[in-house]
Amino acid sequence: MPSEYRLILKHVDQPGYTPDIECYLRHGGYEVLRKALALKPKPLPDGRVLSPQEQLRDEVMRSGLRGRGGAGFSCGLKWSLVDRKSRKPIYLICNADESEPGTFKDRQIIYKDPHQLLEGIIISCYANDVHLAYIYIRGEFVEGAKILERAIAEAKAHGFLGKNILGTGYDLEIYVHRGAGAYICGEETGLIESLEGKRPYPRIKPPYYPAVLGLYQCPTIVNNVETLCAVKHIIAMGGTEYAKLGTPNNTGTRIVSLSGHVKRPGYYEVEVGKVTLRDLIFDPVFGGGLRDGHTLKAIIPGGVSAKVFKAGERVKVPRRTPDGKETFAELDVLDLPYDFDTIAAAGSMSGSGAIIVLDDSADMVEVLANICEFFAHESCGQCTPCREGALWMCKILRRMINGGGRKIDADELLRIADNIAGGRTICAFGDACAWPVLSIVSKFKDEFIARATAAEARRGKQTVDSERGAQCAAEPVSAN
Repeated sequence: MPSEYRLILKHVDQPGYTPDIECYLRHGGYEVLRKALALKPKPLPDGRVLSPQEQLRDEVMRSGLRGRGGAGFSCGLKWSLVDRKSRKPIYLICNADESEPGTFKDRQIIYKDPHQLLEGIIISCYANDVHLAYIYIRGEFVEGAKILERAIAEAKAHGFLGKNILGTGYDLEIYVHRGAGAYICGEETGLIESLEGKRPYPRIKPPYYPAVLGLYQCPTIVNNVETLCAVKHIIAMGGTEYAKLGTPNNTGTRIVSLSGHVKRPGYYEVEVGKVTLRDLIFDPVFGGGLRDGHTLKAIIPGGVSAKVFKAGERVKVPRRTPDGKETFAELDVLDLPYDFDTIAAAGSMSGSGAIIVLDDSADMVEVLANICEFFAHESCGQCTPCREGALWMCKILRRMINGGGRKIDADELLRIADNIAGGRTICAFGDACAWPVLSIVSKFKDEFIARATAAEARRGKQTVDSERGAQCAAEPVSAN
């Protein structure tokens, strides 16, 4: 039987659990930080000595933790790429700019368990010799920013932040920086530009990889809220033990945001790859099935920028046999394990862990129009394909839902989207706005053509009627 595995959300939503530090300490809070700060240099058989920081980084690398913000990049590898030879200060930024439509997991941590996030940040900073960190929080999370400010003040008062943390000689300051409601600031280099007080235009990579040239042109680590919380649990249980959760190359737990036409929308923490999309949508532990009297139509598996799966679609995904050989299995999309690699192999992505379920009441033209309206509004405007293309697609869809559709619109949408995607923009926003169009129009093209055909028929009838009216008006009135 599929079930939740609450690791990060272990205490969240428990009766009596509050976001203040006294409650957090009663539940074992900051004990993992004490453990990390108490580590001693470790001699190795080859004569080398591992510093406490290197030991912590090794545990994260061993855990196989992948970023929970969307890209799924190895956290340990990201840390290993940091330029430690330049002698520049290293910064850490917690990306709390949760703006992907359909995603509402990080805010649960911020609002309900902020000290868990702070503990994860402090451990991560200590592991990477960071003395100044920022939490870049979405501008709309007004109360969330206040909660974090209070939590930082409480942590300072108890000696977990500031100068000489717990008497170890380690100093760290954390500041909360509120964004201004821009989706593009979820992209790490756009976020850095914003944090520096500039327009959030994403930077070109290379050369501006944050690990080398990040905030103030210094090495910078940018990690998601959930990712940093996971670090605390990795250090608590050890990287090897953490890697036993989930599946190979998709380790640990993941918080899934489930929304749309299900009976039990909400957030659920699961072992990565141990549950399928069918489990998450239909099992009573999770979504509980569709609304009564409706059937499944489509699934968006990773936030609105992910390519859509059509109900009944079958896909080929790689599988390993017991003897280690790689083969391919053909699966219904509902039977796909929810992990990074399988969803990607099926042609989409798990992204930010946001699953949006659509039943047979959904009009896919209106669904796509809504998505494109969002992307057209949120484009930063730096790159021409994205700036112009996102708006063109939005205008076409707006015209379609207002009765002005044409049969050629479906192909025109595909043509425009195809000229945005594929690395034609500085950041991934171009792909993000193009992928929903490419997948929804391709898989539900009949709906677009049907709507356009009906619109053309109505316009044709209106033209005939108006011509007849004009003809009647022009005929001479009989004297009789």
